[in-house]
Amino acid sequence: MNYGKYIFPSDRSGKLKDFKTDDTGSFSNQKDAEEKLEDGIKELSGIQDMLYAQDKFSVLIIFQAMDAAGKDSTIKHVMSGINPQGCTVTSFKAPSVEELDHAYLWRCMKATPAKGNIGIFNRSYYEEVLVTRVHPEILAGQRLPVDYSEITPDQSLWLQRYNDINNFEKYLINNGTIVLKFFLNVSKEEQKKRFLKRIEDQGKNWKFSDRDVVERKFWKDYQVAYEQTFQHTSTALAPWYIIPADHKWFMQIAVCEIIIEKLKSHGIEYPKLSANQLENLECGKQLLMNEE
Repeated sequence: MNYGKYIFPSDRSGKLKDFKTDDTGSFSNQKDAEEKLEDGIKELSGIQDMLYAQDKFSVLIIFQAMDAAGKDSTIKHVMSGINPQGCTVTSFKAPSVEELDHAYLWRCMKATPAKGNIGIFNRSYYEEVLVTRVHPEILAGQRLPVDYSEITPDQSLWLQRYNDINNFEKYLINNGTIVLKFFLNVSKEEQKKRFLKRIEDQGKNWKFSDRDVVERKFWKDYQVAYEQTFQHTSTALAPWYIIPADHKWFMQIAVCEIIIEKLKSHGIEYPKLSANQLENLECGKQLLMNEE
C-alpha cells in the first residue's frame, strides 16, 4: 500500500483538518489488517537483525499524539517481534531538575540510539512546541535568557525551536540515524470513548487522570499547535506521517509497513564479507571438521 497520502507536505501548505482520523486505507476489515500485521512483525524482526549486523544506521521512531490515541499499544504490537537487546523505548514526562538545568534538547539527545539499534520516543522534544505552547506558563520554569512571560502564539521563540529541531534532526540524519515521525491522529469523539472505557474498565482505571479531561478543553489549541509544528518541521529529510488513529488495527499496520518501507529504502542488509574474511570462514570450517 502507498502511504504517501499520510505525509504532511513540506511546503507548509498542509492543514491538519485535511487528514482523516477514521481512514482504513486499502483494508476493508480488521481481520485482514491483523493478519498483515503478523507478517510485518516477522519482517521487521529480520530487518532489525540486519540493522544490528550492518552497524551502519540507527533508527529513531518518534510518536506524538493526543492522549488515548494509542501510542503505547502501537509500540507494544508493532515492536513485539523486536529483540529487546537492540531497542530502547523512552517516555518523556515533565523534565527533572537536572534536565531543566540543560537546554531542552539535551535529555532527548542523550537517549538517541547507537548504530545498529532502534530508539523509540513516546513523546519527545516536540512537547516543547506543543504542550509548552498551549501552556506557556511552563516557560517560567525553564529559566530562559529572554523573558517570555507575555508570550504570544506568533512569538519568535517557536520559530527558533522549529529551527533547532530541524537542525537537530538533520544532524542525526547526516550521521546515520533514520528518523521516522508519527502523529497518531485521533478524533475528539473517539478520545472521549476511550476515556470512558478507561473509567469503566477496572483494568484500565490506572491510565485515567482528571487532567485528561481538563486538557480536552484545550483541544482546539492543541490542533493549532500541532498543525503549525507540522508545517515547520515536516521536511523532505524527516517528514511527519499523520496516521488515522480511530481504528487501532489500521493505525498499527500502517506504522509497521511505513517503518519497513523506510528501512528497506536505506539498503539495510547483512554486511558483505571480503575475500579474506570468506577465506577465514572456510579455514575455520576445516578446523572444526578436523577436530577429533
